[in-house]
Amino acid sequence: MKLLRIGSQGKEKPAVIDKEGKIRDISSYIKDFEPETLNFEQINKLKEINLDTLPEFSNSERVGSCISNPRKFIAIGLNYIDHAKETGAKPPSEPIVFMKATSSISGPFDNIEIHKDSKKLDWEVELGIIIGKEAKYISENQSQDHILGYCLVNDVSEREWQIEKNGAMG
Repeated sequence: MKLLRIGSQGKEKPAVIDKEGKIRDISSYIKDFEPETLNFEQINKLKEINLDTLPEFSNSERVGSCISNPRKFIAIGLNYIDHAKETGAKPPSEPIVFMKATSSISGPFDNIEIHKDSKKLDWEVELGIIIGKEAKYISENQSQDHILGYCLVNDVSEREWQIEKNGAMG
């Protein structure tokens, strides 16, 4: 099931892409894709909808972020050996876990804000994992049971501040 949010920034509506590639409005079934409403039970209910009866969105409408108001955005640094080598860093023996501001999340075609003092802006395409239920103290083999879905992430970083200034903004 391919879910997305359609509409102007701050006024997006939940939608689904049907088998013919049409974008269907499902806002009559779910208010938005946000932590309080997006879960495994809700996904199962959405799978039962006859999409052919729902209104269509135009393919020219803005696509928003996949989730509204996520609670956390947790990232893993240098998670690929090739990326570590590319940056001149030694691959870490343990994951480098860090948080990103949820205010940095935008739609796939939205402009990104570039700080006026940015000198070494860089980006990477990453796989985003949407966690659908609480996941505290779980074993590795239980992790798949908590994944609600996947999305693409355009991870944007200012490398001068990150590497040369130890994270300090200019």
